[in-house]
Amino acid sequence: MERPILYTIEPPENFKQLLTLYESLGWNSLKLTVNDLKQMCNQSWYAIYAFDEQQLVGMGRVISDGVVTGIVCGVCVLPNYQSKGIGKEMLNRIIEHCEQNRVIPQLMCVESLKSYYETFGFEKF
Repeated sequence: MERPILYTIEPPENFKQLLTLYESLGWNSLKLTVNDLKQMCNQSWYAIYAFDEQQLVGMGRVISDGVVTGIVCGVCVLPNYQSKGIGKEMLNRIIEHCEQNRVIPQLMCVESLKSYYETFGFEKF
């Protein structure tokens, strides 16, 4: 039986886990440090984290003015945890948070993921 994934807005105690997540996806071409990632998340308007027990397995965030527009970015899941609905759950929670605050979610992603995000109602513009 699989353990339930915990979704929370509480950041990881150790952002080294986020660095590991980024590096597992090949997302660290900018050579971000643990402190860079911590600052990035702490300065986001909204961030959500997915944990399997104490292990960070996913995260996503929104950069926003908190009034009109929110840019959804950095939605990621560890490769071994992909295709289990974790990204979908995080994205649904991000969209819900934006809607509750009357912020229009807009998405920033690579072209290859366009069709995935279209299933959530996002359109290319």
